[in-house]
Amino acid sequence: MAGDSKKLQPIIVKKIKKGGHGAHGGAWKIAYADFVTAMMAFFLLMWLLGSTTEGDKKGLQDYFQSPLKISLLGGGSGAGDASSVVKGGGTDLTHTNGQVRKGDIEAEKKTFNLQALKATQAQAEQERLHALKQRVQTVIDASPQLRSLKSQVRLDMTRDGLRIQIVDDQKRPMFDSGSDQVKNYMRDVLRAIGGVLTEVPNRLTLEGHTDATPFPGGVAGYSNWELSSDRANASRRELVAGGLHDDRVLRVQGLAASIPFDRQDPFNPVNRRISLIVMTREAEERVFSSTDVAPAPGEDLSASSPSSPASAGR
Repeated sequence: MAGDSKKLQPIIVKKIKKGGHGAHGGAWKIAYADFVTAMMAFFLLMWLLGSTTEGDKKGLQDYFQSPLKISLLGGGSGAGDASSVVKGGGTDLTHTNGQVRKGDIEAEKKTFNLQALKATQAQAEQERLHALKQRVQTVIDASPQLRSLKSQVRLDMTRDGLRIQIVDDQKRPMFDSGSDQVKNYMRDVLRAIGGVLTEVPNRLTLEGHTDATPFPGGVAGYSNWELSSDRANASRRELVAGGLHDDRVLRVQGLAASIPFDRQDPFNPVNRRISLIVMTREAEERVFSSTDVAPAPGEDLSASSPSSPASAGR
């Protein structure tokens, strides 16, 4: 019986298939990636060589021949001084138009910072002048004596700064006819304004204006021009008496009837006025600049051109 059971036992044969899906292995991908990387590096090298100037190439050659010498000399044309579209050197990766030398980057930053500083100063100056305008109006409103003359004080902003104009009135003239003697009530106005102007550091320009009424004596003698200059200077003295430092006055000039307040009627009494401009820093720079011919301070550039200078006025 035992021999029969051994004869009936099944025989199991295991066969192992080799090869199969060998094509799905990942080794070829690695090889292909290496090939693509090599080609990208090759084309990048070709692009860099094509965009590099002869000076850069010479600098690279000299560096590899004697690197210590080039380092001690501070580099050369190949150390970030390329004249091609894409410049070499530099450490600022925010530049989208190619890198430049470190010195150029620092100069650019200084220029940008200077422009930003000037813009900030100009904004602060405008706010200070607007506050000064409100301050002058408050001082006039607070005094019953000055409040009655409020209609003769005109305040507005110009390209040169805050302009304060004290205009004449037929019933309340600023000066005696043909004279530079300031009326008492106008003396109070000028001194009050002079006290307020001590609150700001800006320089001032004073302009005297007259109307086109002929002055006795004709143009050969004492004329409209002398009168307007004398009245502007008399106003300066009253401002100084009100507390303003004399060195704050940058310019005093007489413009006669050349820039009338009322362009339609050059004989209108309102054309007789004193114009005081609290100047911005930019306006001061135009005055001191020898290469820039600045327009008359306080002139309204949006208005039509002024009439031709008259020969006389009051």
